[in-house]
Amino acid sequence: MGDFDGRSAVVTGGASGIGLATATLLAKQGAQVAVLDRVIDDVPAALVPLRCDVTDDASVRSAVDDAAARFGGLDILVNNAGIGAAGTVADNDDDEWLRVFDVNVFGMARVSRAALPYLRSSRHAAIVNTCSIAATAGLPQRALYSASKGAVLSLTLAMAADHVRDGIRVNCVTPGTADTPWVARLLDAADDPAAERAALEARQPTGRLVSAHDVAAAIAYLANPVAAASVTGTSLAVDGGMQGLRLRPGS
Repeated sequence: MGDFDGRSAVVTGGASGIGLATATLLAKQGAQVAVLDRVIDDVPAALVPLRCDVTDDASVRSAVDDAAARFGGLDILVNNAGIGAAGTVADNDDDEWLRVFDVNVFGMARVSRAALPYLRSSRHAAIVNTCSIAATAGLPQRALYSASKGAVLSLTLAMAADHVRDGIRVNCVTPGTADTPWVARLLDAADDPAAERAALEARQPTGRLVSAHDVAAAIAYLANPVAAASVTGTSLAVDGGMQGLRLRPGS
């Protein structure tokens, strides 16, 4: 018997990258898993694909209710859906600020709100939010993205306080630069993709980008009703030491 046997989970943004790695890992460990995403054509057969736009409350409620009906309830919510943005504070207009916050922050609130009645009925409920190193470290050309992820970190702590007595643990993961489709697109758009990748790898003490599986494993730990039973209101860094280590050049 695995710790996730008999548990059910919803993973937003679960059709690719960190979300897909997380959904696949939870399913391998015994959970029933629904993937909520806008494009669900290539979701593996072991997962339940549900079309969902986290910026649309009706779409969110329909997908969450569908997942709960299929599984007979919900135990785990992974709020992973998110989009990126590049530039300084002067480089994005109001519409872009609203678009990014609508997905990264308001979307997280919408899905959590829809899932709460089901999570309250679970005896082992957990919410895990995907945050970012950008919430805790100043990164160049990431003003809008950093602001949205800072909001995710604060939201995680507030939700943990609000729902601990509902029996719902709330935590987040803060990945460093991850080898995801969004980062791949940034690299493809660079003048010298190989040099840009090397620079991103070099700023992480481990010398490599964080993998989607690295982050998925951390999410699975935080969602685990046994291993992480006493863990709530926590931000778990999966950043190759980027936040906490200060290495000397060449060391």
